[in-house]
Amino acid sequence: MIQQTQKAAGSAVARWGAVAIFALASTWNYLDRQVLAAAAPQIRAEFRLSNADYGWLISAFSLAYALASPAVGWFLDWIGLEAGISWAVGFWSAMAAFCGWSRGFAQLVAARVGLGVGESAGVPAAGKLNAIYLEPENRAIGAAVTQVGLTIGGIGAPLLVTLFVDWRSPFVVCAALGLAWIPLWLWLRRRIAPYEVVPPRREAGQLRLLTDWRLLTLAAANMLWMIGYSFGSNWATLFLVQSFRMTAREANGYAWFPPLASTLGAFTGGWISRAAIRRGSSHVRGRVFAAFISAIGCLVAVLAPISPTPFWATMALAASYFWTTAGSVNLYTIPIDIWGGGRAGTAISALVCAYGLMQAGISPLIGHLVDQYGYQPVCWLVALPPLVAWLLLRRLAAEPGVAR
Repeated sequence: MIQQTQKAAGSAVARWGAVAIFALASTWNYLDRQVLAAAAPQIRAEFRLSNADYGWLISAFSLAYALASPAVGWFLDWIGLEAGISWAVGFWSAMAAFCGWSRGFAQLVAARVGLGVGESAGVPAAGKLNAIYLEPENRAIGAAVTQVGLTIGGIGAPLLVTLFVDWRSPFVVCAALGLAWIPLWLWLRRRIAPYEVVPPRREAGQLRLLTDWRLLTLAAANMLWMIGYSFGSNWATLFLVQSFRMTAREANGYAWFPPLASTLGAFTGGWISRAAIRRGSSHVRGRVFAAFISAIGCLVAVLAPISPTPFWATMALAASYFWTTAGSVNLYTIPIDIWGGGRAGTAISALVCAYGLMQAGISPLIGHLVDQYGYQPVCWLVALPPLVAWLLLRRLAAEPGVAR
């Protein structure tokens, strides 16, 4: 009996190890895209871009990310996680290198489009991995481990950019890291037994799931929820540069605080929902409760533009990012609660698509608002929508047959 218990514990530890190693893919995924934000002042100067122009550059990535995600999510379910994520990481690493090799604005836009297509696999793959390796009550915590990878990428991007005189070399470093991860993943995947076997799902009609009203409700909620995530990811450095007359290097010395806060928020959100589930709440209702707490916390974003120093402005952004991520790890876990691991790629891709479409539309709007009115209206745009998203999730949880 003792040996069986030790074997089971060892297996659980190994599964968490697989989740941690997979988080490295999320690290490279986020590092690739955040190098653009960290190097934004240099890129804007070289290509003579306004804030609105920079917003359109973000939109090029975001639109490709959104439009490709349903097909990429279906591909992950169809081919299986092992091969699917390997192809995706290889492709997005090549596109990261292309970003670094770009010698004109049109080439950079094309590279960002390709990067968006490849990186749309990241979040659905991570959700599918959690369904394969983790028990249901631990899956939001698994999403938090993925967020650790995103945080490392978010912190690493400004630090990486400061190591080089030019903005192109960091993209080439990102590409090399991604390509080096693929053999590590293939070696690991074949040596750690899953919690739940999720074979490739190849029956016809898989994409009909994208018309399910429950998934459409989740996608709408995600579109509202993640405005704050998009702002924190893409505009933090520029906010500090433009609000406090800092250099890019000085601003990047602060810009790693919000990504660190997001990791703490992810684990907090996972802990809130797990505690609710252990008290007897259904999986979905526990995650919606965590979303409510998080939506209240997101209101702190309005303090950033009126903060007297860069430190306090960064702390306000970090707190907003903390609560945005606390809610998002639960929102992205609900599709697995409802549809399981076999359709996780397709289901989560709808949320990825919603996020990409939102970011494609909101980025030029943010740039226009900043150019015309400054950051105060933008921060209200960040603070209020999570409350509306929670109302949508609350309705979803109240429906019979959904709150499992």
